[in-house]
Amino acid sequence: MRIYITGASGFVGKNLVSFLLSLNKHSVNTGKVRFDNFDYEIYDDIIIHLAGKAHDLKKIPNSEEYYNANTELTKKVFDAFLASNARTFIMLSSVKSVADEVEGLLTEDTIPNPKTAYGKSKLLAENYILNQKIPQNRNVFILRPCMIHGPGNKGNLNLLFKIVSKGLPWPLGAYQNRRSFCSIDNLCFIIDELIERDDIPSGVYNVADDEPMSTNELITLIANSQNKKTNILLLPKKLIKWIAKMGDVLKLPLNTERLQKLTESYLVSNSKIKRAVGKELPITVSEGLKKTFKSFNKNA
Repeated sequence: MRIYITGASGFVGKNLVSFLLSLNKHSVNTGKVRFDNFDYEIYDDIIIHLAGKAHDLKKIPNSEEYYNANTELTKKVFDAFLASNARTFIMLSSVKSVADEVEGLLTEDTIPNPKTAYGKSKLLAENYILNQKIPQNRNVFILRPCMIHGPGNKGNLNLLFKIVSKGLPWPLGAYQNRRSFCSIDNLCFIIDELIERDDIPSGVYNVADDEPMSTNELITLIANSQNKKTNILLLPKKLIKWIAKMGDVLKLPLNTERLQKLTESYLVSNSKIKRAVGKELPITVSEGLKKTFKSFNKNA
């Protein structure tokens, strides 16, 4: 089976290409695409669209860049799919296209209300696809993973890992939260199921590991992976919030935005995709995170 993957050089792309090639049953075509010069006639059977602009870790917002990379590029790739003979199109979106903060459980029925340029650009891309007439015998899937982790992962997981690695205490133990994660192994498994089968209905699907995890549990898991003692402090929340506000002014590692990201609850349901696939996910959240932290150890 011939598979064309955009964004193959990114975190998800590298892991997905490696996974698909390891199965020894696919021909994988990877191409670099840009929103301003995409003009590609597709001859492949499967199109997996991963390319786009992710969250800017430097916190330098640029709405136009998000719109061009996530919305306009997706339109062009999807139009090329419709003009081709390819049978399946898979777009990697994000739960952030629906909500930046979640009360209760985020499902596919949650009414989207993104607040960031990233989330809005992803939602616009989704809406474009969903508003097109899809020919019969062709499949279109929009996947909304939550925080993806695995080898090559970047972001707040790396920050937590560095804190524990240096033997520093975790100062946010007073916060009790629950977050959903998505192992790259589980995401690759889901994508392969969508590639191989024709009995899974087209549509929008959340992708998440089965069990959520608290940040305190995450800290403990990191410590265990390095044979270190868990050191969690229960500092008063008022003090932590004051430090975070100072971090906004002094550009410290802990600021109000990062405090929210590290301590908020964000629960995502994976029930719809699991019902559609009819199989258990291959890896638990703990197993996936352990693999992620093991890769961090190698790169430390």
